[in-house]
Amino acid sequence: MKLKVLAAAGCSLAISISVAAAADVIYPGAETVEYQAPSGWTFSVAGYGWLAGLEGTVGTGGRTAHVDASVGDILSNFDIAVMGLAEARYERFGIFTDFNYVRLSASSDTPFGILASSADVTSQSLMWTTAAEYRLVDAPEVSLDVLAGFRLYSLKNEIDFNGPGLLAGVSLSDQQTWADPIVGLKARYSFTPQFYLTGWGFLGGGVSADVTWDVMAGAGYQFTDSFSAVLGYRASGVDYENDGFVYDTVQQGPIVGAVFRF
Repeated sequence: MKLKVLAAAGCSLAISISVAAAADVIYPGAETVEYQAPSGWTFSVAGYGWLAGLEGTVGTGGRTAHVDASVGDILSNFDIAVMGLAEARYERFGIFTDFNYVRLSASSDTPFGILASSADVTSQSLMWTTAAEYRLVDAPEVSLDVLAGFRLYSLKNEIDFNGPGLLAGVSLSDQQTWADPIVGLKARYSFTPQFYLTGWGFLGGGVSADVTWDVMAGAGYQFTDSFSAVLGYRASGVDYENDGFVYDTVQQGPIVGAVFRF
């Protein structure tokens, strides 16, 4: 059961530990007393972490299982994660890319030790989002952007059997990669030049997955002209099925990010 939970959690996590975000959402920009819309090129880069649990249905080969993994379950098998995003904006137009990669692993003894004495499981998940954006509203206290682009998922599970046993030295792997178009909105409201609320919502699918979605709401603080931080809550889901492979999950939890603008 532990191996099943790990495989499902890994399939999901960048998704998952993952954000389909834009740096301008995490960094909506502090306002000066005399507001001026940005002119020329601006660039933002951000690192973030998402402490999320996973719940849903996963399966392969026509067999499915329900997964309910807490944040603690996932962190106990955590190996490495790479999460970050970047944005380039020219006045009302912009483009951003968001990258999430997570690897989990675990080892467990096999029942009775006949086929193998133990099995090592490695689960890797990647979510990559890219979108173009246009600012519909650009005011001192409020900004609203519309976005359109795509989201790519790549999920891979590997099982290595250790000897002695009939399957000693045998390795099995399963990988699925797909992409879907997405559209969305992101918004910011500044209460003061330092404190603001921010959020986004994305919806897509229909090409590979039946549906994929992503929502976030958070509060941010602008420390300097070039540095800000945000704390919020994010939920993301996907419903994908292909040739016996099933991945219908929702991942949600708190998110924290640090953003640098230049």
